[in-house]
Amino acid sequence: MRDFRYTALKERKWDSEVLRLLAAIYREAGRQEICLKQRPEELEKLVEIARIQSTEASNAIEGISTTNTRLRQLLREKTTPHNRSEEEIAGYRDVLSLIHEDYDVIPITKNYILQLHKILFSHTASPMGGKTKNVQNYISETYLDGHSRILFTPLSPFETPEALDRICEEYSFAIGSGEAEPLLLIPVFIHDFLCIHPFNDGNGRMSRLLTTLLLYRSGFPIGRYISLEAKIAKNKDLYYEALSASQQGWHEGKDDPLPFIKYLLGTILSAYRDFDDRYELVEERLPATETVRKAVNGLIGRFVKQDILDLCPSLSLSSVEGALRRLVQEGVLKREGSGKNTCYYRLK
Repeated sequence: MRDFRYTALKERKWDSEVLRLLAAIYREAGRQEICLKQRPEELEKLVEIARIQSTEASNAIEGISTTNTRLRQLLREKTTPHNRSEEEIAGYRDVLSLIHEDYDVIPITKNYILQLHKILFSHTASPMGGKTKNVQNYISETYLDGHSRILFTPLSPFETPEALDRICEEYSFAIGSGEAEPLLLIPVFIHDFLCIHPFNDGNGRMSRLLTTLLLYRSGFPIGRYISLEAKIAKNKDLYYEALSASQQGWHEGKDDPLPFIKYLLGTILSAYRDFDDRYELVEERLPATETVRKAVNGLIGRFVKQDILDLCPSLSLSSVEGALRRLVQEGVLKREGSGKNTCYYRLK
């Protein structure tokens, strides 16, 4: 089995791109801390939006979905799951809520990761929730003509429990001793977790939940207000490319996690900048039409009413609908479709 030594990160020389990303994230994190103190109540409205987007996006990456109405009912615990997809969505909801509320008392150990995985599958009949894999799994790619090829072979079931223990121990030591920069250590841990691929099912979702947990514990609560999962889903090809590039030579300890580090740092920084944009809309307290006008100026291509509601959490549904009507009348927006299929795009 390969060796894991996370304290070695402090010995590595990082290129200018990584250093710029780190500096920008710390700068944005400081700005967010000030914003949260100034407008805590208004910004709390972003939390539910992020929870919905995170749960929807992370499951959608794995082909798990339901309707928007059912999704919101499940997240508000106003209904019970009707099928396997909804059972898995409910499980993700539960783990994400636990992380939001109790991140500071969830240590990074194999046993706690297994507990989170058990909760993830707690609404299903799966007997593998909370257990490491019992069969060899593979990371593969399927092409349009139906054939597939193996991109990476994770550790064997026999090696998995010890490896999961080791990365948790190494991470905890490196964080606890201050021997590694958290924003570099987190993507390396997540990369190793995905290379181990410790479960029969749920590895991708667990990796995204663990990313949010590790960021919380290191003082970067951006995932509470902006969905990292939605950002990953929007650019999942880049996610898979970065992961694949970093996996080369992993078993022999010759891998370079730099592509995945840069990808994840870029995603985190993008989330912080989204937070800035939404904070500006909350802070200015413009009339509803002007708030929506400013929001749509930052959008490219077609968008729906829900996109504006997400961007403008201080506005009610009726205010957004009225503002969109006025912007259509002014010739700023063009409306297409009707009912649930209604969308808009900017004319000027």
